Amino acid sequence: MFLLRLGFLEIGWLDILDVALVAVLLYQIYNLVRGSIASRVFVGYLLVYLVYLVVKALRLNLLTTILEYFISVGALALIIIFQHEIRRFLLLIGKSTNAVNNRFIRRWLLRQTVADEPVLLLKPILDATKVLADEFSGGLIVVQKNDDLEKYAQSGEPINADLSKALLLAIFGQYSPLHDGAVILSGGRIRAARCILPVSDDADIPAALGFRHRAGIGMSEATDAAVIVISEETGRISLATDGEMALNLNISELENRLQVYLKQPSNRPVRSV
Repeated sequence: MFLLRLGFLEIGWLDILDVALVAVLLYQIYNLVRGSIASRVFVGYLLVYLVYLVVKALRLNLLTTILEYFISVGALALIIIFQHEIRRFLLLIGKSTNAVNNRFIRRWLLRQTVADEPVLLLKPILDATKVLADEFSGGLIVVQKNDDLEKYAQSGEPINADLSKALLLAIFGQYSPLHDGAVILSGGRIRAARCILPVSDDADIPAALGFRHRAGIGMSEATDAAVIVISEETGRISLATDGEMALNLNISELENRLQVYLKQPSNRPVRSV
C-alpha cells in the first residue's frame, strides 16, 4: 500500500522506515567521528564521491574511470582509516544487545541458574585512593563488573587476598616491586597486581593525560570494568568507564559514580577476555 505518489515515485511505509533507519545510522556515525580527524577524512571522501557523480553525469570518461578505481577501494580504505571508530560503533551495538545476559531473562525466561553477584566493598578502595592521592603515590585500580578479566590478571602477579586498605597501600608503595601496573579487584578480593592493561589509541585523548590515564581508558573500552586512576604528578583522581574518563574527582564524587555504575545493569554483553 502506497502513502504518496509523486509522478513515477511511489512512497510506502517501508520506504519511510528505510529512510528513518538510514538517518539514525548516519546520525550515530556522525556522533562517533564528530570533532575528530576522522570526520574530516569522512567529509573529504564524500566530496570525492560527489565529484565522481558529477563527472559521470557529464560523461567525462577518463576522469570517471580514475574515480571509479578510487571509489572501488574506498570501502577497504575507510575500514583502515576508521578502524577505531568502527570498533566504537560495534561496541555501541554490543551494548544494546544484552538481553541474553540480563539476570532476569536468564533466571526466569531461560531457566538458567544465576549466582548472586558478590558485593564489592568500596570503603577500602576509597580510603586507599584518598591516601594515594594525598601522598602523590600514583595508582591504577581496576574494579571488575561483569566481564571476565582473567587475561589481564594473568599478565601480573597473582595475589588472591581479601581486599583491604593496608594491602592496597602496600602494593602501591614507593618501594614495592608491585608498584608499577594495575591492581585488579574482583568480588571483594585483590585478584592480581602489577597487571598490564590495554592502552587506548584514541587520538582525542588530551596530551596532558599520561600513560596511566590511557591505560585506564583502554581497559574501560575493552571491558565493562571501572578503572580508578591516581596521578603520581598531580595527585588527582579520575575514573574511566565505557571508554570515557571523569577527571579531577573528589572522594565523594568517586564513591557516587562507582556506586551508580557498578549497580546499574551492564550495557554490553558479558565477555570473556
